[in-house]
Amino acid sequence: MKTELEKCMAGENYNCHDEIFLGFKKTARTLLSKYNSLSYDGKEEKREILGSLFGRIGSNISVGSPFICDYGRNIYMGNNVSVNMNCTFVDCNKITIGNNVLIASNVQIYTATHPIELEDRLVENWDPETGEYFCNTYALSITIGDGCWIGGGVIILPGVSIGNGSVIGAGSVVTKDIPENRVAAGNPCRVIRKINGVQ
Repeated sequence: MKTELEKCMAGENYNCHDEIFLGFKKTARTLLSKYNSLSYDGKEEKREILGSLFGRIGSNISVGSPFICDYGRNIYMGNNVSVNMNCTFVDCNKITIGNNVLIASNVQIYTATHPIELEDRLVENWDPETGEYFCNTYALSITIGDGCWIGGGVIILPGVSIGNGSVIGAGSVVTKDIPENRVAAGNPCRVIRKINGVQ
């Protein structure tokens, strides 16, 4: 029988109020409180906190404050990554960010979601005494490839992959995968043209 964590990482419905997730959130909130209170030039301490918070960080990482995430442990960053201020990463499943990536202010990355149909969304015979959440939740991983630039205010939805070298225009809502070396924008986000020498 799978644990709630195993269900979560497999993209299946899981109990997001299970003790393990509450523990992840408590740790993340403590580290984020420290991180977001540091001065702009506290680079060494910031890196130390990010190293404890994230699943992996490469070299030359900058994450502007305030920054919000859910668990932290599911965020994996490559080298040369700049995340501007006021970003939210709901990392109930894995968020993988490649090398040489720019993420502008107010970007929201959501791995967690719920079933669309009401009948599927509500937990059958829900009992508040169990401590279980009243609705079904699942989470799908997100990947941002090497050399991407994610514009201001972009929202990336669960299960999306953005290919290497692509640029997502400000304010876009990315609902589906974007191939490599494309400019894409809009709500829903659509490919506009090829870039980086791609014919």
